[in-house]
Amino acid sequence: MTTPPKSHKRLSDEELAAMDESSWREKLSPEEYFVTREQGTERPFSGTYHEFTQVGSYRCKCCGEVLFESGDKFYSACGWPAFSAGKGAAIEEHKDTSHGMIRTEVTCKRCDAHLGHVFPDGPPPTGLRYCINSQAIHFDDE
Repeated sequence: MTTPPKSHKRLSDEELAAMDESSWREKLSPEEYFVTREQGTERPFSGTYHEFTQVGSYRCKCCGEVLFESGDKFYSACGWPAFSAGKGAAIEEHKDTSHGMIRTEVTCKRCDAHLGHVFPDGPPPTGLRYCINSQAIHFDDE
């Protein structure tokens, strides 16, 4: 069993409350900051977890909350890691009208990190495709 790198451990409530913009910039790489704090998107087919198949959990890159499980991951050919379900209590959905589109943005409920978007074209039983940026998540095999 391996332990997630220190930068991806679950932040305590006190640590999370103390995080401000400069703290996030210090904790995250420029690419991670762009995606999670500025609602950016990584290039399709470029992310670490796009074709990743190991068994474990996927945690929020910012606060360490468990967001997705490998059993819900599937290959969708969309260019980003795709999941048919998330940890319901850990994820929030918001209407996103940026870039001239109407989509549903997915964020970490605990720290408001932008994760990606959810679409109604996934496999059964949920019919959902959570299209998530690799820069927003960290794999944990514990």
